[in-house]
Amino acid sequence: MEYTSREKDPLMPHLFRTEFPKITAFLCRYFGVEHLEEAEDTASESFLAALESWPYKGIPENPSAWLYRVAKNKALNRLAKMGREDKGKSLLKKQAVNSGIEVENREPALEQFQLQDDELRMLFVVCHPALAAEAQIALALRVCCGFGIDEIAAALLAGKEAINKRLYRAREKIRTEKIEWELPASADIAARMQNVLLTIYLLFTEGYYSETNNELLREELCREAMRLAHSLTLQQQTNLPEVQALIALFCFHASRFPARKSAGDHWLLYHEQDAALWNQELIAKGAQYLHRATVGRHVSRYHLEAAIAYWHTRQEDSLEKWASILGLYDQLLEYFPSQVAALNRAYAVFKVKGADAALETLQPLELKNSPYYYMLLAELYKGKDLRYAKNSLQKALALAKTEADKRFINTRILLFGK
Repeated sequence: MEYTSREKDPLMPHLFRTEFPKITAFLCRYFGVEHLEEAEDTASESFLAALESWPYKGIPENPSAWLYRVAKNKALNRLAKMGREDKGKSLLKKQAVNSGIEVENREPALEQFQLQDDELRMLFVVCHPALAAEAQIALALRVCCGFGIDEIAAALLAGKEAINKRLYRAREKIRTEKIEWELPASADIAARMQNVLLTIYLLFTEGYYSETNNELLREELCREAMRLAHSLTLQQQTNLPEVQALIALFCFHASRFPARKSAGDHWLLYHEQDAALWNQELIAKGAQYLHRATVGRHVSRYHLEAAIAYWHTRQEDSLEKWASILGLYDQLLEYFPSQVAALNRAYAVFKVKGADAALETLQPLELKNSPYYYMLLAELYKGKDLRYAKNSLQKALALAKTEADKRFINTRILLFGK
């Protein structure tokens, strides 16, 4: 089951995005993680019940609590049909005792720390080393972040059929390997941490710059990623320097949200943004997290990306600033190479060494099917060959996938035509 922005009431898709992963994790306490699919189906049934009930009976005062209550009752009914009713009742009784509730059939208290613990467990369960790395990330995006198949396919640069196969194999592996519903021992956390952090990073990225959604900025996804990253700091064994670096990266990016789009609802390039709109409180918080991340000798990609993002919160357009950014991109590409980072580096080369040097760095990149490649090409040719620049924008427009990108490119075409 998936919800999109086509829903008339924005509350339901918002709730599905934020609560479906939490409810699924919560239900794994009843079913056991080996029955992950039953937990997902039950969570989906709860949202279907809301769609059937709320238009007639009204939206409850606490929609999230309503969904959890319905999910719990449906879980107990499903367990009864599976012949495992005793497990659900014994868990209810145990939770009731822990919550100080004496009546067996009372609903267990849903404490915030308990739900966060469920989410952490789920993240580390689906990133178990018994699963292939690509399957871990696909399943984590689906179960822990509520991504649809299209979104997962775009994030992982794979086809929808391939993603469905990965998800099926991952769920089967969890069942056959009898993976336990527990946080791993401290010695095993490091082995899973890389994909846990990558999942949270991809969640933020989808909100920051989606290739599958027509919204310019999906701040609720970014906030969810920041919340999940922060939850890792609440456990001693997961409060690692790369976690602090990831949160710093998020803070620096989020600080510029108010300045990233125009009154006409299209993107503003970095040099077009009003720096007075940048959130200085978030910038200061990001600096604090980045300072905490300097403990130890290990430097992750998130350390380097956070440092790059920090320099982007400096308002001056100086050679020192762009030389520092270029040096950081050189380190990033040396240890964590990617075509996207190389594309971003090209703009820093332009600011330090000029358009010709930047164009030379673009030549070996395999990004001829990316609209962003041609958008940068247009910027570099703007002062050299206006016709070529406009042709590049036309190529970018043909490759653009979202209405937001198309609006932005059309705006640039009109601007270049003046």
